[in-house]
Amino acid sequence: LLRQTNVFRDAAQANEAGERVMDSEDQERERGITILAKNLAVMRDGVKINIMDTPGHADFGGEVERVLNMCDGVLLVVDSVEGPKPQTRFVLDKALKQDMKVVVVVNKIDRPAARPDYVVDKVFDLMMELGASDEQIDFTTVYASGLNGISGMEPDDMQEDMKPLFDAIRDCVDPPEVKSTEPDALQCLV
Repeated sequence: LLRQTNVFRDAAQANEAGERVMDSEDQERERGITILAKNLAVMRDGVKINIMDTPGHADFGGEVERVLNMCDGVLLVVDSVEGPKPQTRFVLDKALKQDMKVVVVVNKIDRPAARPDYVVDKVFDLMMELGASDEQIDFTTVYASGLNGISGMEPDDMQEDMKPLFDAIRDCVDPPEVKSTEPDALQCLV
């Protein structure tokens, strides 16, 4: 996503940032987990998209709830082989209780052992268990390989970029509701 929205000024800066840009703390990089939430703003087709990476574990529940209060929707990224992990349940439950729309991203779709149908079925089952509304159950699924920068609406029809994912975000996640733009009505969450 970062490379395809020209966040980096050149290839050298992209290489310096590495593969785990959002995992900036030593422990996060070492363990491959998110502990502190991070925000990333990208522009795509004239639309500003704020992407927030949240911790996935119940031990960081306060951080998850704080971040979800600032979001308008959820990209539920699941592994194409493993499917939803136990920590997925915690964050998804919080998002569903806030009546958020969910876009499911089946990542690592290029792996030989990928099981996209199994994974989508498991996500559906999990959403049912968590009491998702009919609108939430009717989620959009995007298949992707973040490492290779490809995505598609079908696992066997991939495009050579992340356009299908960006389109799903734009089309499926409601834009923020701005109640007023009057100067006295604006507030800042600090």
